[in-house]
Amino acid sequence: MAIYPIDLQTLFTQVEKIGKEQANQKQGLQIQQAIQGAQIQQRTDERIKSVNESQDTGDGPERVKDRSPRKRREDVDGEELEEQDRLYSEQQSADQRLKDPSVIRDPALGKNIDLSG
Repeated sequence: MAIYPIDLQTLFTQVEKIGKEQANQKQGLQIQQAIQGAQIQQRTDERIKSVNESQDTGDGPERVKDRSPRKRREDVDGEELEEQDRLYSEQQSADQRLKDPSVIRDPALGKNIDLSG
């Protein structure tokens, strides 16, 4: 399709209008983004300044009981006993795994590396 001189004359007269329209479209996008950013900022500020609802506490606050120093010491001893029981049960399960006849034990297992390929 060939371009004739009359076509060029028509195009040159319309170039200025098209340029203005494209500039307006770009500015319109920038303005929209600025407006949306301002709205988001406003919502964020409102959320920060507003009072948040508290969670449901149920029947009411529970009473805090102070423990005596003697009771605290007994709790610590109980925790130590629980730790010792756990370690003992782990040791027993490890001993049972060693005594299992279906598992083959080789002391050299994992010590040698075959580099021959």
